[in-house]
Amino acid sequence: MAESFVLNTGARIPSIGLGTMQIEPGAVDGAIYAAVKAGYRHIDCAPVYCNEKQVGLALKKLVEDGVVKREDLFITSKLWSGDHAPEDVPEAFGTTLKDLQIDYIDLFLIHGPIRIRKGTTVSPENFLPPDIPATWGAMEKLYDSGKARAIGVSNFSCKKLVDLFTVARVPPAVNQVECHLIWQQDNLRKLCQSRGVHLSAFSPLGSLGSPAVNGANLLSDPIVISVAKKLEKTPAQVALRWGLQMGQSVLPKSANEARIKENFDIFNWSISEDLMAKFCEIKQERLLKAEFAVHPLSVYKTLEDLWEDGEI
Repeated sequence: MAESFVLNTGARIPSIGLGTMQIEPGAVDGAIYAAVKAGYRHIDCAPVYCNEKQVGLALKKLVEDGVVKREDLFITSKLWSGDHAPEDVPEAFGTTLKDLQIDYIDLFLIHGPIRIRKGTTVSPENFLPPDIPATWGAMEKLYDSGKARAIGVSNFSCKKLVDLFTVARVPPAVNQVECHLIWQQDNLRKLCQSRGVHLSAFSPLGSLGSPAVNGANLLSDPIVISVAKKLEKTPAQVALRWGLQMGQSVLPKSANEARIKENFDIFNWSISEDLMAKFCEIKQERLLKAEFAVHPLSVYKTLEDLWEDGEI
């Protein structure tokens, strides 16, 4: 299994990256240093994670210490919901570059199809109707500038992705979504593969520890445990390896050095076809439903409005 996937830009995205959501600012330096030393080259960031400045300091130190070269890293960041206005996109992007202390971003994503008033928090009175075509036009200009080497989206359903294809001059390179053994996203994956969009999986271990998530525990699923025992791997390694064999990059998050190393040990072995088939028996459930976006004052009155494809 290759340690990277080719994007529609021709660039390569590493098969595994370190997710930085919910990593406390004080723990960022240690987590990123441990990840890069273990072999990670993709770091997934976002302004809303409230730790990009710390990520930037850690990256700067790694490069200055000669541990890794900037050109060997793949850095992803995202456009927050309060910065969707076309005139706000360059400013938000510039802030991210400054905070990360880099002069280009390998992948810049619209964080989601949800828009709020600039400078406010996510609450019903602050919701605005998204204008994805206008926001995407500003993203395309970042791509044209070369400062964003690839652009894409996050949390886009099949329908929202198809709608974007109809207006995009530069097609999205990536759709980063919740994807794991309990929410396998078969329809979305097939659509992405058919249109040359790489699917990247956040919460590939099932969003453990996230206060926004309620639902089944992937790592205690009997089928996952059974396959892990047969392969003499951990349930987490099996869950991540499944993602790679499905053709998607995975972004596990951890600040624990031992788990960071364990999560990276998903190469040089594979899950056989008969064992892969067993995962089809796992009951499917979206764990991150984003109920916060559903409200009478929102354009999304129901979860069906938000996700649109019947896969709630």
